[in-house]
Amino acid sequence: MTDGLPAEPGIGESVRQSPQPLNTSEPVILGAGAVTLVAGATFCLSDRLGDVRPGTPHGLFFRDARVISRWELRLDGQTPEPLFLHTFEAFAGQFVLRRAPRGGIPDSTLLIVRERLIGEGMRETITLENLGREDTAVVLDLHVDADFADLFAVKEGRAGAQFGGAEVTVTEHELLLTDRSDHFRGLLVSASGQPVVMPGTLSWRVAVPPGERWQAEVVAQPTLANQRVQPLFRSGEQIELSGPSRTLEAWRDTATNLTAEDPTLAAVLRRTERDLGALLVQDPEGQDGRFVAAGAPWFMTLFGRDSLLTAWMALPLDVGLAVGTLQRLAETQGRRVEPLSEEQPGRILHELRRGPASGQTLGGNHYYGSVDATPLFVMLLAECWRWGGDESVIRSLLPAADLALAWIDQYGDRDGDGFVEYQRATDRGLFNQGWKDSADAINDRTGRIPEPPIALCEVQGYVYAALLARAELAEAFGDPRTANRLRVRADRLRQQFAESYWLPEHGWYAVALDGRKRQVDALTSNAAHCLWTGIAADEHAAELIKRLAADDMDSGYGLRTLSATMGAYNPMSYHNGSVWPHDTAIAVAGLLRYAHLPGAVELAERLTTGLLDAAAAFGGRLPELFCGFPRERFPHPVPYPTSCSPQAWASAAPLLLVRSFLGLEPHVPRRTLTARPRLPEQWGAVSLTDLRLGDVVVHISAKNGAVTVTGLPDHWKLVTGPK
Repeated sequence: MTDGLPAEPGIGESVRQSPQPLNTSEPVILGAGAVTLVAGATFCLSDRLGDVRPGTPHGLFFRDARVISRWELRLDGQTPEPLFLHTFEAFAGQFVLRRAPRGGIPDSTLLIVRERLIGEGMRETITLENLGREDTAVVLDLHVDADFADLFAVKEGRAGAQFGGAEVTVTEHELLLTDRSDHFRGLLVSASGQPVVMPGTLSWRVAVPPGERWQAEVVAQPTLANQRVQPLFRSGEQIELSGPSRTLEAWRDTATNLTAEDPTLAAVLRRTERDLGALLVQDPEGQDGRFVAAGAPWFMTLFGRDSLLTAWMALPLDVGLAVGTLQRLAETQGRRVEPLSEEQPGRILHELRRGPASGQTLGGNHYYGSVDATPLFVMLLAECWRWGGDESVIRSLLPAADLALAWIDQYGDRDGDGFVEYQRATDRGLFNQGWKDSADAINDRTGRIPEPPIALCEVQGYVYAALLARAELAEAFGDPRTANRLRVRADRLRQQFAESYWLPEHGWYAVALDGRKRQVDALTSNAAHCLWTGIAADEHAAELIKRLAADDMDSGYGLRTLSATMGAYNPMSYHNGSVWPHDTAIAVAGLLRYAHLPGAVELAERLTTGLLDAAAAFGGRLPELFCGFPRERFPHPVPYPTSCSPQAWASAAPLLLVRSFLGLEPHVPRRTLTARPRLPEQWGAVSLTDLRLGDVVVHISAKNGAVTVTGLPDHWKLVTGPK
């Protein structure tokens, strides 16, 4: 419990660490009880009273800049007392408060409700309700300020003197705050109820009769180049009629409906749909479709790896997310060699930023320091095609896929040994450039950090799958020579991988090869990704499954990122012993790919049960990560204090679990639907209603190993038997 309110998981940042000067500060911890509301690329962080307190990471963030750094409500100069917090959706919340009891009076009779809505700005409706027997008078003050600090500066605790703060202009009913540094960004605050507007404060003097209510609406509207940004809501509009709600409902109307008899799974799937809907971002330039931002609060933007993996996981829900993600990443694909941003021809973007100081962070607005986003792009392109993505769009993206494979050959494989490795181009870049990208994430059994260039095991699996994916597309589109050439390369890579990465004395794959091609011999969850992509030989997979099933890897709530027997193990770390839901979901998908091997299905079920139990403990929403303590140590999974929530691939992870246990593999171009369910007993029946596969809409219902499919045309083939 916090401040008398129902306990909720702490919401905070995800630290994408880098040993460069701008990213070396201690991570900012928002603390238990911090509240995140998010709609697309706009989000608000506050405390549980609804206040944005100066000197904290709180704020309203718009296009990677903090446009509100103070938003505090006071009654007669006093802080109200919290009663309850309710979030309607990820973008709307209600803060229920009361006026603090006056001296000598045990109870309060004045109820305060702050109803907040986010969407290209912020609207707050303040309601005062007098529950007493006589008129009550109150002075209501809303203190407002903005520092227009860059998102990264706030995240890293650097928001201060380097940002100019706000120039304040007061009109009769409006407060205009303008970025003193460049005047490009601004914020216009307007309100009903005839407040007295002063620099930094809106003030109302209110008398509320007994049993009645008083209400005022406050709108915070960002401005760019002196032009008001149109918010996604209207004055007085009910939340369910607002733009964010309409967008979410429109997406729900077109997305597949997933239901389950198991109440925990059902609740998690509902939360998944709501959170992914809130993280949807429409291309601000209006050129391409939607994509999913990586996560709140600090990564509300396009991330190559995160957005690609989220789109992959969400294919059963909406193929359109994959299409929009691929189009946007193709548009930003590398074209030149630029060491500062690590851009290279054909390389897929790592992250996109638009904040006032983004040019100083990780090499600029567009940063390309990712070793795995490029092969993942090619993988998703073929998977999107199989799931019914528009063939004309797929064909239009083939040149981008070929540029991506060219990057793998010319830049990814730095020394021509057949493996893709990374080493940052300057000291501004990320030291580690796989999904575990904190500076200490890759280490050997003793905890030693290897010397770059580093060739991660899972990246070789991604490249293997990318080669096969492009080969399948080449064959389908009339280019058998290219298909054959790429398959030969994939076979050679698979053999070379087995020879170079397998540790026969341990029974797992080395997490990486270092700059001298020595095996980095820690046991990590990275090896499970090699099951997912299929690069693992059966005889190696059988041994690996045994090791992943041991208590040092299985925390009871999911798969640890690092074995508890390794030198760098720390269950409270970011990547060295924590549990990441998306990582566990990928491991489950990999185990079920090797379901013919002993123990694979059993371990997949155990990991899934643990992960869903963790989700239930977190209120149905899986956070970005949580601590990797053994389940028997504490009665609940232990939150990681700076974990993003909602976070895209954590939100999408349950979709990959369901898809994997359904054995769901559509191939729209071949008019084939494969469904080989192995559902856990406790799930009961699981249904996918209105699943769109190209121009076909089907309904799938499964329980245990049985499946029923309706709506499939006669000219399609349904495959349900064993492999």
